[in-house]
Amino acid sequence: MNKRYIDLKVTQGTYVPPVTLPYPEDNPFEGMYKPVFTHEVKVDASYPFVNDSCSMRRDNWIVYNLILRFLMRIMLHVKMGLRFKGRERLKPYKDLLRLGAITVSNHCFRLDCPCVLLAVNAARTTKIPMFAPNFGTKDEWYMRSVGGIPIPPHEEGMTAMKRFNEAFDEFHRRGYWFHIFPETKRWDFYKPVRPFQKGAFTMAYKYNMPIIPCAITYRPRTGIYRLFAPKDIPLLQVEIGEPIIPDTTQPRRAEVDRLCTLSRNRIIQMAGITHNTWEEQDA
Repeated sequence: MNKRYIDLKVTQGTYVPPVTLPYPEDNPFEGMYKPVFTHEVKVDASYPFVNDSCSMRRDNWIVYNLILRFLMRIMLHVKMGLRFKGRERLKPYKDLLRLGAITVSNHCFRLDCPCVLLAVNAARTTKIPMFAPNFGTKDEWYMRSVGGIPIPPHEEGMTAMKRFNEAFDEFHRRGYWFHIFPETKRWDFYKPVRPFQKGAFTMAYKYNMPIIPCAITYRPRTGIYRLFAPKDIPLLQVEIGEPIIPDTTQPRRAEVDRLCTLSRNRIIQMAGITHNTWEEQDA
């Protein structure tokens, strides 16, 4: 048994998928998967972080209206039993959210980003910071078209990162939403919530954007769903939490820490965890 599961405690009725993968026990930001690269994509200062071309607009429309909202929605509901909970929590904030928001969630499934986008009825203008090397895989077209923006590697220097930041300044000016995985790396069907990196919460403070915490949780695979995947692959649910509003009158560092801690604690609570076995000091 993975040591992080030994002391994990959850509320009665909360499903914990069986540990079938060699999850890291000491480094919460360790990657578990090595992408298969098919080509090289250079993400430097000349990369088109803001791409308003006709072809990009066309591809974005195709991905959201045909692939995400139609084909992928059906596939996720049929194969993964995808359910949504908590949409009513966003209604009192409808006017505020028109100006943009940042969704954050645990990172635990290859298609967890589409799950969250569907849960919150995300617009086609949603932008998603992504690991740059993954744009060199067969998924590049989908990643670009769904709103993925590659984060420049450190070796490209400060100028590339400045262009990346300027792009998000422009996206915020246009009222776009952002989606970010603060855990950074994907660990499939992992139950404990790992420590969060603070990039999403720094953006929330900088742009005065609400944070919408979302928890991806699991159900046992039963009944007809066992026709579509092995029984150890759980069914999924996305629960949407009440938006968290930044207080920009507070010092930046303290407020970023508060947003990060509060968002993570809400995700832990929505996940039905009463004793989480990764703490921030483990990072």
